[in-house]
This record gives sequence, C-alpha cells and structure tokens, in this order.
Amino acid sequence: MCGRFTQLYTWREVHDALDLIGTNRNLPARYNVAPTDPVDVVVARGDKLELSMRRWGLVPSWWKKSLKEMPATFNARAETIADKPMFRTGFRHKRCVIPASGFYEWRSEGKIKQPYYFSGRSGGPLWMAGVWDDWTDPVSADTLLSCTIIVGEANRFVTSLHDRMPILLDTSAVRSWIFNETPHEDLLRPASNEILQVWPVSTDVNKVGKMDDAHLIEALRPIQLAI
Repeated sequence: MCGRFTQLYTWREVHDALDLIGTNRNLPARYNVAPTDPVDVVVARGDKLELSMRRWGLVPSWWKKSLKEMPATFNARAETIADKPMFRTGFRHKRCVIPASGFYEWRSEGKIKQPYYFSGRSGGPLWMAGVWDDWTDPVSADTLLSCTIIVGEANRFVTSLHDRMPILLDTSAVRSWIFNETPHEDLLRPASNEILQVWPVSTDVNKVGKMDDAHLIEALRPIQLAI
C-alpha cells in the first residue's frame, strides 16, 4: 500500500518533465502527506497536461452518502481496479498521475513501527499512477475532486520491507497512461528494481498532521537492500 508520501519538487521540475500548461507557481514542500489531504495531481486538460489539486481518497461520482461515511479509498489495487465499482469509472475515463518525491513504508522492529523512506535514485519526481473522480455533495451541492493511488505487487527491492508498492510510471509513459482511450493495463506492473533508494527515518513520520518538515526524511543510518 501507499499510506504516506512526500511532494518536494518545484513546479518547474514537473513542468519541464511533462510539458505542463499553466504558469509557474510556488509549491510548498510537503514531507508527510496523508490520506484526505489535498495533493498535486497531473490531469488532462484537452490534449495537454496540467497540475491540479485533488483530495487524496477517491469519492466516486455515484456516492449517495455523506463524505464521513466514505470508506478508505486512498489506494486502489492494480489487480482489481478495472472491475471495482469504486474505481472503474476513473480507470476507464479519468486517469491521472500523482507526482511524489518519495513514499514511506513501515516494518515492525521489536515494539517499534519503524518507517522507511523510498525515493528516486535520480533525485527527480516519481510518477505514481492514479485515477480521479468528481462528486457532488448531496447536502451542500459542492463539488469535490478526489483521487487514488494505484498499488501493485512490490518489486524485489521493496519486498523485504513491504509486499505492495505504488505503481511508478516512466516519464515517457505518463501521456500514454492519461490519454489513451483504452487504459494500458500492462503499465500496471512493478517498477524497475534500480530506480529507488531507501533508508530508515524518524518515527515522527507516524504522527499524522503533527509533523511536516525536512527532518522526517533524514536518514537514521545507511541501509542496503538486496535486489
């Protein structure tokens, strides 16, 4: 799964990698993004790409109950996304990419739930495959835009810490994922073992909503995972 991640890039980094439309703007560094937070999302605007905002935790357009009654939908399984009612409309018609600088996974070590931080070895953004949808609140009539991150089986590099990981797309595959009329299910596979690096970080990451600064991604010690 992917339950926490970071967005630490500049608008220019994302713009130059994906040829976005829109004007340059300051993007705040975010070290502890959690479910239900608003997140940066790359979506289609006509035949172009733009950086927009969505709630992390998808609410499908057909949802008739309140937002509080919505189950956890911050991740969608790659193996079932095409068929699950929660996600299948987004999968067919509203695919997106959630840029990330890294993501966290946890491992129980004695009595400690130890977080580990995965980031790209290149230093650039990671492109997490996702889908989005729009929902109208039946009481307020407000429209909510939301998204989910697609997760699949972990590659060999990640599997010693967790058996699932986000679907990470190559930069060259982003437009194909978002624009193709028929979604490329063959893109929903584990990322190459060589693109990530990892290290243990402070358990302060575990404090949702209370900690969000650079010390959260500082390495406690080096680590070498077998590939």
